[in-house]
Amino acid sequence: MPSISQKGLHMPASPIRKLVPYSEEAKKKGRKVYHLNIGQPDIPTTELALQAIRNFDQKVIEYSHSAGTISYRKKLTEYYKKHNIHITLEQIIVCTGGSEAILIGLQTCLDPGDQIIIPEPYYANYNGFSISAGVEVIPIPSFIENGFALPPISEFEKVITPKTKGIMVCNPNNPTGYLYSKEEILVLKDLALKYDLYLFVDEVYREFCYDGKKHFSVMELDGLDENIILFDSVSKRYSACGIRIGCLISKNKAVMATALKFAQARLSPPSIGQVAAEAAVDTPDSYFEEVLKEYHARRDVVVFAINKIPGAFCPVPSGAFYVVARLPISDSDHFCQWLLEDFQYNNETVMCAPATGFYSIPGKGKDEIRISYVLKVEDLRNAMKCLEEALKVYPGRTL
Repeated sequence: MPSISQKGLHMPASPIRKLVPYSEEAKKKGRKVYHLNIGQPDIPTTELALQAIRNFDQKVIEYSHSAGTISYRKKLTEYYKKHNIHITLEQIIVCTGGSEAILIGLQTCLDPGDQIIIPEPYYANYNGFSISAGVEVIPIPSFIENGFALPPISEFEKVITPKTKGIMVCNPNNPTGYLYSKEEILVLKDLALKYDLYLFVDEVYREFCYDGKKHFSVMELDGLDENIILFDSVSKRYSACGIRIGCLISKNKAVMATALKFAQARLSPPSIGQVAAEAAVDTPDSYFEEVLKEYHARRDVVVFAINKIPGAFCPVPSGAFYVVARLPISDSDHFCQWLLEDFQYNNETVMCAPATGFYSIPGKGKDEIRISYVLKVEDLRNAMKCLEEALKVYPGRTL
């Protein structure tokens, strides 16, 4: 029998999706499952994108330019200008979601065996992208006690070796919801310059910042044009995950010329997706104001409910729509599966993501789960009640 590749064997299952079969079985039993495991917003997709799809009248759905249509990239430069990011259309490559942007970025900038430092917990699929590119992730821990703030510069310097080629962060962060401050971004700038590293930054949650805090983009930094690789996506911004449109941005000409070769190898990003995304750029500020207000309320419901559970703790996130919560459990994988297999409260249960999948350091995240607060407030209240009741009867409870 032919063997499976080593990449395939080392490719991790998604902590976000691996429990889907148990969720399906719970539904077959007639139980309502509150999906807090995945960042799929229930916010309506911006109407401008939907109208563009409805009005699409081309007779042939053609390949686009490998870097994305010129009209969409021009439109994107207008969007970024509003966020104090000044780029040209030549500095943008449109990708099939932010996922492809990350993979192309890693393949462009790093060789197999090179290392990239990522504060953990981090978005689980960074592992998959790194394995695909042959890159080794070097994790450094951040901690729930201080809300998962950026680790001190000394922690980065401890693990920098001749193989280290980059640092990657997500801001605001998935899975923690932490919003890195301008001061923390400046620390990353100093590291990148001191050690001549790429600074990869995933900013797909730029619009989602709470409590009056503002997002500071890595692209606003001076003197780092050759080092910065920005990843972005329309999935969460316009609640349009399924159109699969993201982008890679850099002012480094050699990076962009090389990344374009990878983009050409996969031909082009989705044509209809770009039509929808281009129209979405004109989404009025009022849309985001309402969405932000809604997510702020959802966040408060989740954080308050968790922190009133004996033995549980959840920091207050300032961005994105995720929290990592510590629970009085010893095995989050077992707990999340048990919720679906063996628990129900009023014939309802909750699907969460075990936090172990967001860590690389063995043993981390065993008492933590990630919750996506992407459901309406009423559903979140019901889900949190399920979680509270579950912890009262869970056989693996530690308190």
